[in-house]
Amino acid sequence: MIKPIKIVEVKSEIGAGTRGASMGVDAIKIAALDFGSPFFKRFKSVEVPNENNLLLEPVVHDYAKRIKGIFNLNDRLSKEIQKTLKADNIPIVLAGDHSSALGTISGIRMAYPEKRLGVIWIDAHADLHSPYTTPSGNMHGMPLCCVLGEDNRERQQNKPDDETVEYWEKLKNLGGICPKINYSDLVFIALRDFEAPEEYLIKKNKVRVFNLQEIRKKAVERVAIEALNYLEQCDLVYVSFDVDSMDSRISSGKRGRQFDLLPHAQQKNCVF
Repeated sequence: MIKPIKIVEVKSEIGAGTRGASMGVDAIKIAALDFGSPFFKRFKSVEVPNENNLLLEPVVHDYAKRIKGIFNLNDRLSKEIQKTLKADNIPIVLAGDHSSALGTISGIRMAYPEKRLGVIWIDAHADLHSPYTTPSGNMHGMPLCCVLGEDNRERQQNKPDDETVEYWEKLKNLGGICPKINYSDLVFIALRDFEAPEEYLIKKNKVRVFNLQEIRKKAVERVAIEALNYLEQCDLVYVSFDVDSMDSRISSGKRGRQFDLLPHAQQKNCVF
């Protein structure tokens, strides 16, 4: 039996360095209508309240910009994802900047605390920074470190203030589970843009990466099969797709609009 889909909209962009990602949700819906797709008419949707009002206020935490708002937003999102899964629905999250992925992953683990969660991260960027390593302070570059419970102190470049550290710890422990995933249960697809601290973590933890050359050589279907086989030890597989993973001639996204897919709790099938 196929479970019903529920669309979760997160029109947030406070984790990004440039504005505009929050408009991606409506852009996808309008494009679907223009192409005659009934997808958004068929399924129920809910919108998670955002914290975009913080964009009008000065930045307080240089190494984790708007981290209080990031925490509040992802706390709400995690509870919505947990509720959706507990109602036996499959959530498809349409979001702005990628910092919201940590709320989605947190909600999955809150709903299934005993399950082993695999993550397929389809993105041009690694998003493996922390407040201790970030070159920009933008939190859309930190969701994976957060759910991995990773600080990467070995490659520390910054000294975040006490309040930043306090909220970073709260984010890592969102839902009362830390870490939420293991490095061995993480797969990157289309990764091509990352900094030295991120590369250090990828190599140190031997994370599986399907780069562009491998994708072109094997083709997308073969890569998808190999990625799922690599995560066969997992009970659940969460897929996060960022539009900037696409050919730059098609998409010019910069750590921006993405949508997240969670397969059936007992299967390894991706839901689109």
